[in-house]
Amino acid sequence: MEQKYNMLRTKSIVWALCALFAITFFESRTTRAQSTLFNIPSTDVVAKKKTYFEFDFVSHLEPHQSGGFQTYVPRVVFGLGHRLEAGVNVTFTDALAPDQPVELQPNIKYQFYTNETNGVSASAGGILYTTVAHRAGTDTFGLLYTVVSKKVKAKYGPRLTGGGYGLVGRAKGQGNDGGAIVGYEQPLAKKLTFVADWFSGRNRFGYVTPGLSLALPRASALYAGYSIGNFGRKNNALFVYYGITF
Repeated sequence: MEQKYNMLRTKSIVWALCALFAITFFESRTTRAQSTLFNIPSTDVVAKKKTYFEFDFVSHLEPHQSGGFQTYVPRVVFGLGHRLEAGVNVTFTDALAPDQPVELQPNIKYQFYTNETNGVSASAGGILYTTVAHRAGTDTFGLLYTVVSKKVKAKYGPRLTGGGYGLVGRAKGQGNDGGAIVGYEQPLAKKLTFVADWFSGRNRFGYVTPGLSLALPRASALYAGYSIGNFGRKNNALFVYYGITF
């Protein structure tokens, strides 16, 4: 059974790499306002009357019997105007244990400062985490954050993001109630960017994720990275997502 799983996993990775190689030959027409890097919120907001759709795939690449899992996160964000966006994420997981919780994550973000001349932007927002199915043993709480970014003015100048977050209304004994937010984006070529982000803390958010972003046609992008937990053995996972603005 495990050998069959490894063969299927290898085939899936090969097909994904082939698809990634093929789409690099398309010309990217526009860039998108990214609502997140991998995990951390960016300072960008979706433009008024625009919609951003994203689909995340997160997987610990082992059989379920050895702790492997696959998590799926569709999300949609609407640009409300006045540098304000609102959206919702839905997350569900396939793992060895049946009846995994299904979580709803409504969110809002406000860009309260932006200056294109000096490349500085700042935003604040919040996300509510509430379980809507298989609620046993789950918690409802909020995450509040603020982030500031600085884009270096150069052809391949990086963008740095920093800030902090706090968890509100969360049950005790679930790890740290807040921490730092750090992000780094380094363009490597016209359409390819190295991306890394980090939530500090020993909790469900505490991961560092380095990876790559590939700009695609029609104001879309593909991200692929690997999340490594701040604590815990085997606390790591492949992270891939596709996002498009329309």
